[in-house]
Amino acid sequence: MSTLTFPATTPSVAEDCEQLRKAFGGWGTNEGLIISILAHRDAAQRRLIQQTYAETYGEDLLKALNKELSNDFERVVLLWTLDPAERDAFLANEATKKWTSSNQVLMEIACTRSSHQLLLARQAYHARFKKSLEEDVAYHTSGDFRKLLVPLVSSYRYEGDEVNMTLAKSEAKILHEKISEKAYNYEDLDLKTDPKDEFLAILRATIKCLTCPEKYFEKVLRLAINKRGTDEGALTRVVTTRAEVDMKIIKDEYHRRNSIPLDRAIVKDTHGDYEKMLLALIGHGDA
Repeated sequence: MSTLTFPATTPSVAEDCEQLRKAFGGWGTNEGLIISILAHRDAAQRRLIQQTYAETYGEDLLKALNKELSNDFERVVLLWTLDPAERDAFLANEATKKWTSSNQVLMEIACTRSSHQLLLARQAYHARFKKSLEEDVAYHTSGDFRKLLVPLVSSYRYEGDEVNMTLAKSEAKILHEKISEKAYNYEDLDLKTDPKDEFLAILRATIKCLTCPEKYFEKVLRLAINKRGTDEGALTRVVTTRAEVDMKIIKDEYHRRNSIPLDRAIVKDTHGDYEKMLLALIGHGDA
């Protein structure tokens, strides 16, 4: 369930563009006005705003935002304003360039998007970076990670209700054998074996993403907002990619797991316009 909130009467696209233009004018940027518009428009509305802004003012809205904003607030606004498929393509490209064996962003995108959404992300990736996502993933990874990630980003998963139980049991047996071998030939399948094994860690995360995405994202948020400091990159990524999808469920899971509402945790760990944008996207009443 989405956490987006909308004004009682949504202004026209032309009015939104005019107000955004005003937000960039004068002696300083009106960050509050930017938040009041973009944080309360869905993907289709934001796409129209981008198109109309470029047609009206001859300037790319994303470039205007990039010029006017900075730091974590800039990143959250830019990621949010992007079309979801283009956002996934951007995040995936960023992840391939900075890839390490503990980086789970590629797996996260591949496993928590529908088959159609992943296809759109791959098309956006090719259009923007002039090469395929599969090629980049294969080039920047190796070994077991490549064997896992390339099929994940390449797949078009069946999402219907009918299940072939014979095939499911057969594949479960194969999966049991292969993971057991990886886990040093333990007699019973135990994905918790050796918590420092990064391949098993991404394998556990893959299974969680495919079966209980809200629990996966709750853990990402929990690790991002902790006493040792805030991982703004992870916090921004989860909020911008899930606000229109299942953030309500993730918020409920976060509250259940941590005994503190997500909005209160964000207020404790962030500040300024960055905090206000995050709160608006997760449906906080005052944002």
